[in-house]
Amino acid sequence: MRFQGTLRKLSVLVATFVGVLLTGCQFAAAAPIRVGYIPVLGSSALFVLDGKGWGKDAGLDLQLVRFTSGPQAIQALVSGRIDAYVAGVLPLLQVRARGVDVKVLASGAIEELSVAARGKLAEGLEAGDAGNQSPTALAQRITDFTTTTGHKPRFAAQPQGSVPDTVLRYWLKQQEKLDLKTVDIVGIDIDAAQQAFLAGAVDAAVLREPALTVIRRRLPDARILANGHEMLPDQPGSVLAVVNPNAPDRAAWKNKLTALFVKSTTLLAEHPEEAAPYVTKALGGGLLREDVIAQALKASAHDFVADPARIVPGVKALQDFEVAEGLLRSATPVEDLFDLTTWHQATP
Repeated sequence: MRFQGTLRKLSVLVATFVGVLLTGCQFAAAAPIRVGYIPVLGSSALFVLDGKGWGKDAGLDLQLVRFTSGPQAIQALVSGRIDAYVAGVLPLLQVRARGVDVKVLASGAIEELSVAARGKLAEGLEAGDAGNQSPTALAQRITDFTTTTGHKPRFAAQPQGSVPDTVLRYWLKQQEKLDLKTVDIVGIDIDAAQQAFLAGAVDAAVLREPALTVIRRRLPDARILANGHEMLPDQPGSVLAVVNPNAPDRAAWKNKLTALFVKSTTLLAEHPEEAAPYVTKALGGGLLREDVIAQALKASAHDFVADPARIVPGVKALQDFEVAEGLLRSATPVEDLFDLTTWHQATP
């Protein structure tokens, strides 16, 4: 009996040791997931799931890597310095054309971008997101501005090839039927575009929240030339994409990350005030108060959409435009960029 008792204790000790050993191995196997992102409101789902600790609770070691422009994030993606990507979708078509295996698993937001104007370019427009009153309104406004000031209006966007630059050009040429030579488009980083607009260095800028909320507070005379829907219905915004999504090491976290991203996007759409502290920490940098971020989130709540199928037509339209403009060598099958199955599995 004593021998059996000793044997039983020994078995318990061995089982405990093996359990600890296996747990340690599993912990060691949880490699960091490097997620590159652009610090904009459309990336808020990433900030929420990280801030709430949902990733950690799910056993994901998320390492967030900040970039100031889409091209920077794309360079990191191509070089293998990040595993996942939360930013604009259009540059992903280009890297797929270069042989990089990357898939969009979820949308973060739609219709993020608007065009704000100030000074003479904004004169006579009503406050709000009314946009232009007739198809010829913008063309006449630009003509009057150029005649009065002696120079073409300057529009700030991000570097050529970025989503903001392409959406701006698409809106001006396809929606408003304008000759792009009637305006000057300046490609600069996101923060620089906001600062240039506030300083009066440009007459208009492609902006998104929370920059729009900041500008409304600081420049009461600023106006919206076109909101996101007017520029392009279901305009594609930030997305969650994964590099080499079918690689064995991705299987351990791809579905979990997508499910958490969808969960966070739903929270942003339904309870934006709950997300404000986490988004403020990620975007505020000590410069933006939480009430500003909260106001921006409430204004954008209807734009937080996780379904990637929603943006496929817009991506097609913008890719065709880039090809026609010579910004992209050739079109690639847009459907191949999207993994709709993982999103369906992640949706409650």
